[in-house]
Amino acid sequence: MEMPIVSIIGRPNVGKSTLFNKIVGRKVSITEDTPGVTRDRIYQPASWLNYKFLLVDTGGLDLKDEDIFMSSIKAQIDMALETSDVVIFLVDGAEGLNPTDREISQFLRKTKTKVILAVNKFDSKITRENIYDFYELGLGEPIGVSAEQGIGVGDLLDEVVKDLTPIEDLEDDDLIRVTLIGKPNVGKSSLLNYLTGENRSIVTNIPGTTRDSIDSLIKHNDSEYVFVDTAGLRKKKKVEKGVERYSVIRTLTAIERSNVCVLMIDAVEGVSEQDSKIVGYAHDNNKAIIVAVNKWDAVEKETNTMKKYEKEIREELPFINYAPIIFISAKTGQRVSDFLDLIEVVNNNYNHRIQTGVLNDILNRAVLSNQPPSDKGKRGKLYYGSQVSVRPPRFLLSVNDRQLFHFSYMRYLENQIRSTYSFIGTPIILDLKNRGEKNK
Repeated sequence: MEMPIVSIIGRPNVGKSTLFNKIVGRKVSITEDTPGVTRDRIYQPASWLNYKFLLVDTGGLDLKDEDIFMSSIKAQIDMALETSDVVIFLVDGAEGLNPTDREISQFLRKTKTKVILAVNKFDSKITRENIYDFYELGLGEPIGVSAEQGIGVGDLLDEVVKDLTPIEDLEDDDLIRVTLIGKPNVGKSSLLNYLTGENRSIVTNIPGTTRDSIDSLIKHNDSEYVFVDTAGLRKKKKVEKGVERYSVIRTLTAIERSNVCVLMIDAVEGVSEQDSKIVGYAHDNNKAIIVAVNKWDAVEKETNTMKKYEKEIREELPFINYAPIIFISAKTGQRVSDFLDLIEVVNNNYNHRIQTGVLNDILNRAVLSNQPPSDKGKRGKLYYGSQVSVRPPRFLLSVNDRQLFHFSYMRYLENQIRSTYSFIGTPIILDLKNRGEKNK
């Protein structure tokens, strides 16, 4: 089941980006006192209580502004309303009811999407006096918030998640979900067409996915895979139309609900900055990853061509050094069967669990070979470790002082674990706790 989408809309300079940052818990959106700073959607996963959703910060909306910039934002709002489960309409309580707010409210009252009216700057006395004026907008009871101070944000989020699906119900099946990501025209649809062509009698469109690209069910070696063919992501300056802009969010929601993400690269064009950005989102969300170099049949081969190409990819995408690279041709079917086998291997690694005794044997050998660093006469001590979860594999290590275990030593421990269990295709996470601390 897809992760719900919550969008924040409103006219320029009412505090949307500040509210966005407060909800996601870190400074992501640009916040300046200049209208129109947030010209593109910013999107980040967010959670509240037992709910998770993708939060979207849109540009400021002014329905009377006819220039190209504002018409583009208007198109974004159209798509936000079509695709979002909940929309937060943010207004400026200190300024009071604004004519543009009235126009926007008329637009919002026509939608079937749930709309929550939030009145910002509620820490101000004048806002508390003005809040009753906003009932006039006809969008229900306004919720007073201070995006800067965090006042009322909890009440707002209570209302946001009231009708959403809890986290435990988002993963509602055991199917292996594979999302194809990458730039336009790298062969994602061609690969899916080849796969479905080989499995005509057992391919179906999964219902309930109208907000994303079509999902297709494919069987291979007694395993079932749901493949998602996402829209190709262009560079921002080349993304002009609202519908195409919103395909970015559809791609990100597809990544969120994936087990395995496949970055498809055009063998003729090579790796681009856009490839790095989109696979970076999958990496940041701890997804299993495979790099599939498509159109390999179109590349002139020399001695060690494949090795040289793989070396270039590793240099361009060093943060996913755990991801296997496979060279395929969706046109001819070259190595497509091997590609499906690789998905199964990577997914198994993504769900793999190491017994506690075996894990501690690995850690003990690692410490004997290379002791933890010391600082001012105090040396780090690693007492024991345990695996606390999968998808991805996550390990909790009990130590005497977290501050002594620097990044380089943590990478060393990760490499020691991978030397025994390769975990190819999946990130692994090492968390530290001081002995005696409760688990967070």
